[in-house]
Amino acid sequence: MTTKTGQSFKKRYFARLWDETTTAAGLECVTLPGLNEPVRLHFHDLRGTAVTLLSESGSTPQQIAPITGHSLKTVHRILEHYLARTSGLAEQAIFNWENSERTKFANQLQTGTAAEIGPKGKSHAR
Repeated sequence: MTTKTGQSFKKRYFARLWDETTTAAGLECVTLPGLNEPVRLHFHDLRGTAVTLLSESGSTPQQIAPITGHSLKTVHRILEHYLARTSGLAEQAIFNWENSERTKFANQLQTGTAAEIGPKGKSHAR
């Protein structure tokens, strides 16, 4: 990124633009769930938010890596550090588990009779 004059962005210039932009958008301070006082948003909050939203939408680390441009190893570190443990993620995980073919198979093993379930867990019921 460069300035209007073609110079590379300096941290101070970017910080000023960030402050102006968030203020103009009315986002300089927000109240987050569970906090009573407003907090100031920082540029790096965007990465954590994006990773959280991508994960909540069901994206895997392998899908997130090309979006962020990080290696898979780095994505895992970012997820561990930034990923908020939200109810949305928990609900998505439960939904995935309940609708998984492997879960259906495990439930069949638990509810089937011994005659229906043969060696290696294969059903012989017809």
